Amino acid sequence: MRFLLSLTAGALLLCASAQSAGQHDAEDPDVARARINIEKMRAMVEAGALPRAQLERAEDALGDAQDMAVLRKTMYSQDLTDEHAGEMLAAAQRRLDRRGKQLEKTRRLVEAGVAASAELTALVEEADYARKEYDLAVSRANLCHELTAMALAEQNQPAHPEPADGSRSVERYDGAGVFTPAQFQQVEAAFEHRFAKPLPVSAMGETAVHRALGFDHRNRVDVALNPDQPEGVWLLRYLEARRIPYFAFWQAVPGKATGAHIHMGPMSTRLAPGAKAAD
Repeated sequence: MRFLLSLTAGALLLCASAQSAGQHDAEDPDVARARINIEKMRAMVEAGALPRAQLERAEDALGDAQDMAVLRKTMYSQDLTDEHAGEMLAAAQRRLDRRGKQLEKTRRLVEAGVAASAELTALVEEADYARKEYDLAVSRANLCHELTAMALAEQNQPAHPEPADGSRSVERYDGAGVFTPAQFQQVEAAFEHRFAKPLPVSAMGETAVHRALGFDHRNRVDVALNPDQPEGVWLLRYLEARRIPYFAFWQAVPGKATGAHIHMGPMSTRLAPGAKAAD
């Protein structure tokens, strides 16, 4: 069972992101410690016992702790939605910006002969890590947007879609109208036996994206395959031979799907108000 939103290891409005950070970090011990440390240091700076630069570094540390609290609940979580993806991107961007500013400041000090060049090594590594962290956030956010568009596309398809320009873009096959976990296991095993690689599943059953959109995606599976590539052709024939319903997307559908994929199972239905789906 593979679900791309569970990748191991987030820019929307900053004010919205800051509010979310405050909600996320309420129980985060790193943030709590950073806040306490800043309050102590602020009093000492006002009393002239500490330089203001030291307080500024502590405030940066607090911002980092807040942003990491956001990332722990988004980038390193299996439940990611479009809303949370924006928070994730903004948090990762702020962490990257802080590392870049710190690195540039230290580089100027080294060039002026005020600081040793050895101080740059750790900062370069931290900036590189922040860049990779941001790139991962972008990748996860893009995947989340893709899944959202796919889910909306599947929900909005008519029973017998007819492309306006005559080209094939979407096809719906109702089959027997049902798709069971046992059937999926058979499809998965047959695909791996035929192509010697796992079935490229992008959404398995219920996901955070489908819950957020109010769709019941239980016993449905999205597969990242173009129906015209050999694997896609084989999969559609396999599903039809066993009367398993599917939606096939050959290309991006403006406002609906951002790329080709195959949805196995009947159309996702609407969740009842207040209902919580579970696989």
